Amino acid sequence: MMTRSLVATLAVVPLLGTAVAGVPAAQAAPNADLTVTEMTMDKTLVAVAGLNTASVTLTVKAKYTGSATTLYAIFELSDTGPGPSQSLYSTPLKLIAGTPDNGTWQGPVNVTSSANGAYYTYGIKAGRFDPASNDNTEPAPVPESTPLLRVSGRNIPRVTAKVTPNPVPAGKPYSVRWSVINSATGKAYGTRLKVALGNGAACAGRVDQVPTVLTDTAGYVTRSYPSTAADSANCLLIPGTEAPLGGLTMLAPRATIISATPARASAPVGTIVPVNGTVAGPPVGCEVLLQRLYGASQWRTVGTSTVRSSGRFTLNAQPAYKGSIAYRAWFWNCRNYPVGSSKTFHIQGT
Repeated sequence: MMTRSLVATLAVVPLLGTAVAGVPAAQAAPNADLTVTEMTMDKTLVAVAGLNTASVTLTVKAKYTGSATTLYAIFELSDTGPGPSQSLYSTPLKLIAGTPDNGTWQGPVNVTSSANGAYYTYGIKAGRFDPASNDNTEPAPVPESTPLLRVSGRNIPRVTAKVTPNPVPAGKPYSVRWSVINSATGKAYGTRLKVALGNGAACAGRVDQVPTVLTDTAGYVTRSYPSTAADSANCLLIPGTEAPLGGLTMLAPRATIISATPARASAPVGTIVPVNGTVAGPPVGCEVLLQRLYGASQWRTVGTSTVRSSGRFTLNAQPAYKGSIAYRAWFWNCRNYPVGSSKTFHIQGT
């Protein structure tokens, strides 16, 4: 068996009032109940530092015939480059004048230091932002004349995580030492910070629903986790309003321990020989390859399978000639499991 450690898989959650979110891959239908005729901001350029936020008041004129009592705005970074875009979400916009079918809504978007750049208004939706919502409707577009929101951020929070032990053995508990520091200085903010520590679905839900603890003045907090938490998201989130002020979501690094044994040690040429194996964890749904040795050192893939919920997999070997043929089961990087290989085994072609 071969094991190999893996640096923690990290997925950064952006900072206060922001979230990692892309434009929906499929073009969903817009909300037929909502039409936006105008949107203005009380300021279009804000500077914000550290753990602070800057409030920008939004005023939206719209015609809405649905049942929700509030609206909210979504902003997208205008130049994200490759990868998911970074988004800003307003607090609920309340009706301040007129009637829902011809009224004016108003409320703030709380801008964070991490929201550094120029944002366009992606659109307006009914209700309140909820990362766990199943609402797939497209937001109502705003007029093209709506200006960009430009943010100048500095002293942005950075969250790190140290997992012990690393990698985490199957069936064993582990701990994570989280830290929150000023990315510009590399030092702590010098005060105890309230942070939310979550696991699994809590990391993708509303931050105000995740239990909070305090760091020490050096920005550290350590949390112990059961073995079952290693294959779901672990997160530290700095609470904000509609989304976290900042944070980090990660999968604990695991060791890949894989074994494989052929059902027969020998078989006639062309006969299919099942190869049964296991991967500790297990990394359910991950791919396992059957590889055959060509020459002295070249391994080529001759079959594939996936890891079942039991941790087991089955591959099919087929001796191509008479003689001893070397095989191995090979596991590619998958989620928080690194590359791994079984011991080499042989099947005698007869």
